[in-house]
Amino acid sequence: MAPGHNRPPSAPPRSPPLFTLDRQSATPLATQIEQQLQLLLDRGQLAAGARLPSIRSLAQQLGVSPNTVVIAYDRLVAEAALEARGKAGYFVSTWLHGSAETAALLEAGEEQDPVWLAQQSNDQPPGLLLASSSALPASWLQDAVPGTVLQRAFAALPGGMATRCPPQGLPGLRERLALLMRGQGIPVDASRVLTTHGASQAIDLICRTFVQPGDAVVVEDPGYHLLPARVAQSGAKVLAVARRADGIDLAQLEELFVEHRPRLFFVQNTLHNPTGWTAPPANLHRLLTLAERHGVLIAEDDVYGHLLPGAGTRLAQLSSLSGVIYYSSFCKVLSPTLRMGYVAAEPALLKPLLRQKIYASLSGSALNEGVLLELLAAGRVRKHFDRLQGQLAAARTASLRLLGAAGITFESPSDAGLFLWGRVPDGVDVDLLVKDAWQQGILLAGGATFSPVGTAAPCLRFNVVLSQHVRLTRYLEQRLQALAQGQGALQRLARV
Repeated sequence: MAPGHNRPPSAPPRSPPLFTLDRQSATPLATQIEQQLQLLLDRGQLAAGARLPSIRSLAQQLGVSPNTVVIAYDRLVAEAALEARGKAGYFVSTWLHGSAETAALLEAGEEQDPVWLAQQSNDQPPGLLLASSSALPASWLQDAVPGTVLQRAFAALPGGMATRCPPQGLPGLRERLALLMRGQGIPVDASRVLTTHGASQAIDLICRTFVQPGDAVVVEDPGYHLLPARVAQSGAKVLAVARRADGIDLAQLEELFVEHRPRLFFVQNTLHNPTGWTAPPANLHRLLTLAERHGVLIAEDDVYGHLLPGAGTRLAQLSSLSGVIYYSSFCKVLSPTLRMGYVAAEPALLKPLLRQKIYASLSGSALNEGVLLELLAAGRVRKHFDRLQGQLAAARTASLRLLGAAGITFESPSDAGLFLWGRVPDGVDVDLLVKDAWQQGILLAGGATFSPVGTAAPCLRFNVVLSQHVRLTRYLEQRLQALAQGQGALQRLARV
């Protein structure tokens, strides 16, 4: 037997690390990884389309936790420097040098208006840091709908791609949605559920059905930025009621009810957009009492409710759907590609909504609804939401610390969800700050964007995931500190 025949094979040589970390530095390790990768990109040492080391591999090379690498990778994805491709991993963006396709996109609105803001968040121009976006990073959602689910959903379609979808929605899906809502304490069965193309179609159907020219409709201030204009398109008079950390300003709401006798009130109680606040049950009870006394129909928006740990309290639950139209969506928290939302209401209210859906789009997509049905039936959705809630909790803690250090203050910051509503220091012109940030490739949205009456609240909406980015905090430190020290106004800084 040859000498050494029984020796175990030598381990393959470990790949040398892309770079090293300074563990004595005050700069967090995730930030160092991000900066080092950005430097390699800037030098052209990582070619467009190149695959980066896996999260686990880079973590082992650098001696850090996988979560530290995830934070760095996600920040670079937010800047469009990297692309997350699900289980395939992370790749250098092929858009690093721009594209004629991006330049050819039409602008649907004027800069900084609500439509413009919504378009930027969905177009996702390369290199733009979407610090005020209302969306989760794509990398957080890419594994939510596995390919096997798509295959099972397609196989279950009795007519394949020729399968038609009932206008009210697939019966099995409506049963599952009703079961989901009953778990939230909302007493509903499948006959009271209507599927929609996301919450936007739900809002559109409600306006088409229940708002006539000359009606008064109440919305929140601040509130969902696309809602007032959609209500106004119906010929209604838009009234604004103040939204605070402790819920709706009930005294002001009652004055509006008495003076204007509105037809409808749109309200988002849970993880409110843009503030992130959740109204306490006492405020909701009194709101319901006022609406019932004055005959006002309530449209309850629960788009972000899936991100709330625990059951929470909804108006639809407290009212047993009496006088309340409840709607929610999976677009933000599960898949923007599926475009799936739903409405729950009493039959007398749901029937005219169904008629309007048939007028507007005839029906939904049997394939999309089948995919959602498969996800709900397999129990994957609940696990996915639990995972998102944990990730958001960690991101919120980091963003509060970093934004606070940069000079932003928070009144009763939310303890769940996607948003933080931060106040800038006294004397800072929010509109100028927002415009200046855009010039630096950072998307910020100020208080006026979310006010139906254009009130310039000295606040900004922050996405808790993307607001951890060092690029944002450095920008805010420079701009806000310059103003605080009297070193020049933002108009001058914008020209630098």
